[in-house]
Amino acid sequence: MSEQSSQIFPPSITGKGAPGVRADHASVLDHRFGRGDPYTLGVEEEYMLLDPVTWDLVQHIDSVLAAAQDSEHQNRIHAELMQSVLEVTTPVCRTAGDVMGSLAQLRAYVAELARGEGCRFGAAGTHPFSLFERQRITARDRYRNLVDQLQYVARRELIFGMHMHVAVDDPEKAIQVMNGLLVHLPQMLALSASSPFWRGEPTGLSSSRQMVFAAFPRSGPPPRFRDYEDYAEVVGQLERTGCIADYTHIWWDIRPHPRLGTIEMRVCDAVTRLEDVVAITALFQAIVKMYCELYEAGKEIPSWHRLLTTENKWLAARYGLEAPIMDLATGRRNRVPVAQLVRRTLRDVEPHARELGSERELEGVREILSRGNGADRQLRVWNANRDIVEVVREVSVATEEGALSASGAAQDG
Repeated sequence: MSEQSSQIFPPSITGKGAPGVRADHASVLDHRFGRGDPYTLGVEEEYMLLDPVTWDLVQHIDSVLAAAQDSEHQNRIHAELMQSVLEVTTPVCRTAGDVMGSLAQLRAYVAELARGEGCRFGAAGTHPFSLFERQRITARDRYRNLVDQLQYVARRELIFGMHMHVAVDDPEKAIQVMNGLLVHLPQMLALSASSPFWRGEPTGLSSSRQMVFAAFPRSGPPPRFRDYEDYAEVVGQLERTGCIADYTHIWWDIRPHPRLGTIEMRVCDAVTRLEDVVAITALFQAIVKMYCELYEAGKEIPSWHRLLTTENKWLAARYGLEAPIMDLATGRRNRVPVAQLVRRTLRDVEPHARELGSERELEGVREILSRGNGADRQLRVWNANRDIVEVVREVSVATEEGALSASGAAQDG
C-alpha cells in the first residue's frame, strides 16, 4: 500500500500514480529484471504508533516524520494510509544477515524517534483493540484517492504487513518462479501470522489481517500466467481501461515488480520479533534461488490451480502453524500440518541458503516452528489474564527488544 515502497531500490527507477491516472512508463513490458545482481533483497515493514499508557494507536506520523528530517534514515521512513502507521524500507541487501543489520538499525532508530515524540511502536498484523473508525487518513493525494475509490474497504484497512523483494534477472523466469511460489503462500503466512485479534476480540484466526485485506480488489493469490507477455497483457488491459493507474494497484499476495526487477512476497503479517523477520526473509530468498535454478536447468516448475492454493492459504490464516493443508506436491489424499511442509521446504532449500550465505539465519525458521508464531505468543499472553492491553504492550516490548539488542551487538562488533 505504501507510496514509498519503491525506496527499497533507487527511486529513479520507480514511480507510482494515483488511481485513475496513467503511469508515466510506456508499458508494463518495460522492466528492470536483470539490471542488478540476482537474489538481492529488500524488506518493508509497517509499524503501529502507540500510546505508552493506554497502548491504543496514536495519530503521530506527521510529528515522527518531521523529527526524522535530515537524519541518515530519513529516506527509509514513510507514511502510510493511516496516520497511526509508519513504514520502513531497507536498502538493497545481499544476504539475510544484511537484512538483520539494516532492520536492527531502523527499528532502534524508530524506537528512539517514537519515544522522542511521546509514543512507542510495535509490529503485528493488526492492533488487537484499536478501531479503524478512530483513525485519520494521511493527507496525501494517493491515499485520498484510494479512499475515494474504495470507500469503506479502504477506511477499515487498519492492518500491518511485511513485504519482501528478491531480485530476479529475467522476466520470463520471474513469472515461472512466481507460479511455483504460489504453493508456498500458506507456509509464509503461517510462519508470519500475528493477528489473532480484531476490534478487541479474539477472532479464532491466526491472521485476521488476511480477512480484512481480502475485501480489496485485485488481492489474494494471483492467477498462473503462461509467460511475461501474458502477465503484461492482463495488466495492460487494466491500465488502458483506467481501472488501475499501474500494476502497483494490483495487491496480490505475491507479484512481479517490473520497475524494481523483483518478485515481491506480500502475504506476510507484520512480524514482531526481528529474528523471525530475518528467518522468513532467508527462506523466501532461498526458495526463489531454488526455482530460478530449476528454470535455468530447463526443468518444469510445478504449479497448481488458484482454487487449491487459495484454500491452503485460508487454512493457514485460520489455523496458523497447526493448519491442516493439502500436500499438493505429492497429491496425498489426507491433509498434513503446514509445519511438516515447512520442514520439507527447509530441507530442499538448505543447499541454496548455504550458497547465499544465509544458512544460519534460515535456522530461525525451525525456532519459529518450535516456539510458535506471533499469533501464538499473543494468545498466550491473552490466555494468562484476559488483558488485551497487556497483549499490545508485550508486542511493543518484543518489537523493540530485538532491535536494540541486535543494534547494540553490531556496534560492539
